[in-house]
Amino acid sequence: MGKKRVLLPVNEVNLTTVKYQHEVVQAPQLTGFFLKFFGRLLEFTLIGSLILHFMKKHNKIIELFQNTVIPETPMFKPEFPPQEPEAGVNVVEEERKPEERVESALTCLMHYDPSSSWSAVSTTSFRYWKIRDYAYAYRSRIATPSMVAERIISALQEFENKKPPAPLLISFNADEVRKQAAASTQRFEEGNPLSILDGIFIAIKDDIDCYPHPSKGATTWLHEVRPVKKDAVCVSRLRRCGVIFLGKANMHELGLGTTGNNPNHGTTRNPHAPERYTGGSSSGPAAIVASGLCSAALGTDGGGCTIRIPSSLCGVVGLKTTYGRTDMTGAICDTGTVEVIGPIASSVEDVMLVYAAILGSSPANKISLRPSIPCLPNLSSYESSNALGSLRLGKYTEWFNDVFSTDISDKCEDALNLISETHGCKMVEIVIPEIDHMRMAHVVTIGSESLCALTPDYEDGNGKKLTYDTRINLALFRSFKGSDYVAAQRVRRRIMYYHMEIFKKVDVIVTPTTGMTAPVIPPSALESGESNLPVTANLMRFIIAGNFLGLPAISVPIGYDKQGLPIGLQLIGRPWGEASILRLAAAVEELCCKPKKKPLSFYDILKGN
Repeated sequence: MGKKRVLLPVNEVNLTTVKYQHEVVQAPQLTGFFLKFFGRLLEFTLIGSLILHFMKKHNKIIELFQNTVIPETPMFKPEFPPQEPEAGVNVVEEERKPEERVESALTCLMHYDPSSSWSAVSTTSFRYWKIRDYAYAYRSRIATPSMVAERIISALQEFENKKPPAPLLISFNADEVRKQAAASTQRFEEGNPLSILDGIFIAIKDDIDCYPHPSKGATTWLHEVRPVKKDAVCVSRLRRCGVIFLGKANMHELGLGTTGNNPNHGTTRNPHAPERYTGGSSSGPAAIVASGLCSAALGTDGGGCTIRIPSSLCGVVGLKTTYGRTDMTGAICDTGTVEVIGPIASSVEDVMLVYAAILGSSPANKISLRPSIPCLPNLSSYESSNALGSLRLGKYTEWFNDVFSTDISDKCEDALNLISETHGCKMVEIVIPEIDHMRMAHVVTIGSESLCALTPDYEDGNGKKLTYDTRINLALFRSFKGSDYVAAQRVRRRIMYYHMEIFKKVDVIVTPTTGMTAPVIPPSALESGESNLPVTANLMRFIIAGNFLGLPAISVPIGYDKQGLPIGLQLIGRPWGEASILRLAAAVEELCCKPKKKPLSFYDILKGN
């Protein structure tokens, strides 16, 4: 019998007594035969339940959800209090057409000088081509979408023959890409491009519908029971802007992992270090952007599946929007309370352009969440500079420094010092209570919601077709009770209260994106997968609040560790505060990303080098 514990009501907690607790995950690291054996063992009812009970007890899950009285009422999806308007912004009305929103986003960007931009490419250090570079090349007839399509197709064929294999796409049809590119090329020849995104190549994560491609969720069977009949809402908005869809990008199976390991279709490798993981679950989208093959990609971000982890590990920018800001209709994970669809790109300005196209809440979320009007920072205005200088940045030092290597915390600290010295942003020390409770409650929430969506097909015999690390995760999720889920939602209300109190004192919470840089891929993990919860804990350490509470967050690259691996800084904003974190991310990017290191696996698609 466990000893009953009673939590104080959230408004009575004394923050001066809060002590940060380093997360220690007690679970075996498994690959190969031992992974398969352990996965099968968990599926035996009696033995499996005993092992899972032991693991949950030693990781304090049972203590929190079965032996603790949590006085708050449940919060079954994020609930946000009204927010103050952001300064120095342009309103982007979601009722307007996607191409009109993108045009509005263009007016928010700094002036584009094509001559200096193009000449700088040949004389300075490495840089990624931006969306406006492609648009200029198309309009000035330096290149056409069809020319670029052929270069991408050729590069992908070369990529397929790499040793070791590093598959970026799960579904790809060269003829379909050529067809889209030819239509875009014709629009440019006629002088009628649909938007700045016309002719821009974008990859779509394999859990987001993009017709006519199947959505497998990186499994071997999901497309057989869930046929794709039309685009997801976010994809349809990009299509209206003239985007060319390259195909369905690789991912961790069903988004239930943070490394990107995938025995079904092959494991995507990090463009900066092919012996290392990209991070997941949006592994393919981040890697294909970092490799230069696409200007941007769409991923999903739920905490177990993320945009921010692979963006950080691959050295690109990844935006997780406020829960409900984008319409999830047409995504495999479209009924949960922690997931969103968001953009990955090589720069903040490209993230802004794609975000402008895809934003817009679902009809149901407009009623239940009452979202604030979408805004973008006007980066070219004097008012924007003032708004940047007035930002208060919250830092929980003990949490901030809880990283696998001090290279990460030191680089992030240097970035914050630079932004404060250059723009006058004020650093504020904060305390976030019950971070360990938040982590456990998020696992119960995303696990229970994932299991609910999968159970009919799992029980229909498809569960045995899943990889062993997915089966281990699902075995854990099946061990959660309905009362555990309700208790987790009580925790959600507590953690939301703490964060809303913090946001009365600060505008943005700053952390490293991940607690470690890209982990090495064990060779034995390639064939049958890997279960490594300590690595997962390091990768997810700073990720959870954005998902569990639905807060907007962005990862922006700030440099490299001593091994040359990318490091990301995470900026977490108030509800609906995308403009503030985008403004700050653009300033961080300007100050911290020079010189940028060229990935070992990179293709100059626009010039054809």
